[in-house]
Amino acid sequence: MTVQRFDQEMIAEMRAQAEASPRRRAHKNIHSDYQQPVQRLFVSMLPDSYVRPHRHSQPTKWEFFLVIDGMLELLFFDEQGELTERIALSPNSDCFGVEIPPNTWHATVCHAPVTFVEVKQGPYEISDDKDFAQWAPAENTDEVPAFLAELKLLRPGERMSTLAQQA
Repeated sequence: MTVQRFDQEMIAEMRAQAEASPRRRAHKNIHSDYQQPVQRLFVSMLPDSYVRPHRHSQPTKWEFFLVIDGMLELLFFDEQGELTERIALSPNSDCFGVEIPPNTWHATVCHAPVTFVEVKQGPYEISDDKDFAQWAPAENTDEVPAFLAELKLLRPGERMSTLAQQA
């Protein structure tokens, strides 16, 4: 096994990959395979990337985020989609990382490009990795741009007005 280096060139390459990606984000896995007990990856994300609100319902599936460049906002919700907390993470602020416990509804948004480290319990199984919120639109649907724009402005205690219109 060789020492892996992570540098500014890697961040620039990931940012270029995110710009070319339809999902407007890019991942660089540090773990060698999805069966490892700890999954470690870098993520570069652009402001128009949509991460559908979700939770990891398995009792051991926590998630850890550490921002290394830019600013990421983590949004936490109750079962009905009401925003309960909003945390801004930045390497130059008081809070630069969080660990999210299992079974916690959350999403991420950014207002400028961001790169962060994500660590989570493995192994990774795509079929049961996450439960998506039924009150949030699926990726690549017509509702996503308006929903994402509203997510970026939502404050604790509020629910999405676009959701209220759908209900």
